[in-house]
Amino acid sequence: MTLGDCVAYAAEQFDGAGLFYGHGTDNAWDEAVYLIFSVLGLPFDREDIDPEQELSAAQQQQIELLVARRIEQRIPVAYLVGEAWFAGLPFNVDERVLVPRSPIAELIHNGFQPMLDASPRRALDLCTGSGCIGIATALTFPDCQVDLADISQDALAVADSNIRRHGVEDRVRVIQSDLFQGMTGKGVRYDLIVSNPPYVSAEEVAELPAEYHQEPALGLLSDDDGLAIPLQILRQAPDFLSEQGVLILELGYSWSVLAERYPQLPVTWLEFDNGGEGVLAIDRASLIRAMDVIRV
Repeated sequence: MTLGDCVAYAAEQFDGAGLFYGHGTDNAWDEAVYLIFSVLGLPFDREDIDPEQELSAAQQQQIELLVARRIEQRIPVAYLVGEAWFAGLPFNVDERVLVPRSPIAELIHNGFQPMLDASPRRALDLCTGSGCIGIATALTFPDCQVDLADISQDALAVADSNIRRHGVEDRVRVIQSDLFQGMTGKGVRYDLIVSNPPYVSAEEVAELPAEYHQEPALGLLSDDDGLAIPLQILRQAPDFLSEQGVLILELGYSWSVLAERYPQLPVTWLEFDNGGEGVLAIDRASLIRAMDVIRV
């Protein structure tokens, strides 16, 4: 079987299986390329790859097995191959973390402009999971110290592997923390806090396609129509932001619930050229002024 034959075979299998694409691709062909190129160690950005190159029997067998697992168990390809791409960078992933897919990648590419007046000296990736947001931020700002915080030790183990993978051990560290709890009393202030926290209600999680049920529920579930954790972050963030600090917070589809409940909340809802919604930006001063609005 040639490479081209193999991709066509996998795409045909995927196309007829009723899969859901939401973890890095949006169609059967790209899903097949993602799986097969990852298995074979082929770059995604090369145009000179020969589709007539022949695969070994062992390679064909491995790919057929993974195609079957993708279909029968609804496992996202990122978990099958152990790697996902975010902001143009590869990251180790497995079932201990969500598969990276945040539109915040576009903000990182743009250096968080125009939200930041200057390059941040310290940044926090709260609810970090694989560490992709914080590590990509560190690579965008070479002089920035970045903390990756998560309640899950399992997630932090994955994040730590990605710190080593990208060679940023001197500037990026992991912190086990239930939101800001583990940082209280340390006196650390951040010029930038970025968070893609759990923001999906239990009712919504129950209705998600099977692929999402392969991911850790801890990274998805939030009470109060999905707002419990985002609201806690909004209420506590001023204590950890520098004077000119900015909070970037993703709420996904739950953004409309927040906007309806707190129409006077002085946030900027960000727009994206490459798709995505439900990400807000607010500076420390505005957040402090809004405390009366969002106080429990």
